[in-house]
Amino acid sequence: MIEIKNLYLKYIREYYALYDVSLHISKGESIALVGDEGSGKTTLLRVLAKLEKYDKGEIYVRDINLKKLDFKTDINLGYISVVPVFFENKTIYENLKYVLKTRKIKPAIIEEKVNSVIIEFSIETLRNKKINELTLYEKYIVCIARLSLRDLDILLIDDIFEKLDSEQISHILPIIKKQFIEKKVTTLIATSNETLLKGICKRFIHFQNGSVVN
Repeated sequence: MIEIKNLYLKYIREYYALYDVSLHISKGESIALVGDEGSGKTTLLRVLAKLEKYDKGEIYVRDINLKKLDFKTDINLGYISVVPVFFENKTIYENLKYVLKTRKIKPAIIEEKVNSVIIEFSIETLRNKKINELTLYEKYIVCIARLSLRDLDILLIDDIFEKLDSEQISHILPIIKKQFIEKKVTTLIATSNETLLKGICKRFIHFQNGSVVN
């Protein structure tokens, strides 16, 4: 599914954010990228999402070079960053609806799907709120709800748990498991706390100073 070969990314002359990283990730795997801040785990996610350009190495997704990969036609990728991105001036309902509108789905079906997701995720009270009215935890839930409307091949989740309390984490992890892990979406989750993902991820890859240290 994902093949990473001898990957390097240098931000400044003496500092490698990624140093000689090689990984094979099979289709449907759930993997935790474990490391402290600055270890390289988030940088790798950003590279896979094509938000960062790497200096040297190769990455293939479904045998397609990442540099030539088109997320609109080749693969369906979702990314949950620490600061989730929305249309700030639109309501939750409008943000959810936009995902399906861009795929040219009939209005009646869009209405049905969005309403169903709003009920499933218990976010009825947020329906008509603007993004800036939500807590960070609520934004993460809406972000997951939005991604559930798409048929994802790959999901990348940054270390969102650092920003949540224990009760919020205990609620959000089963949602991630149900919506993506159990559906065999290839999932990479960055975390500094390996224990949190023991019941979620099947494989743990440790990072330190930009390198894999397993």
